[in-house]
Amino acid sequence: MTTTKEKSPSDKNLTRDKQPMADFVREELDARRLMDKYRERPAYQRNDYLMWINQAERDTTKQKRLYQMLEELEGGGLYMNMKWNG
Repeated sequence: MTTTKEKSPSDKNLTRDKQPMADFVREELDARRLMDKYRERPAYQRNDYLMWINQAERDTTKQKRLYQMLEELEGGGLYMNMKWNG
């Protein structure tokens, strides 16, 4: 799996290790034109989404989690299936 790292000034405040963004995640964000909405989220949310996707063992689980993230970015108001007022 090829990965690339996202840089953000607020990344220095993360309490968890910075997670790499897999190519398939980047491709879907770009295809749905959601990269800007992704980058607008706080650094901890971006990192948690990536960690959640990266830690899945099965590809089907990774895809399910990816699509949940994409839907939440697209619709707004949710983060990890919880209400978010950002």
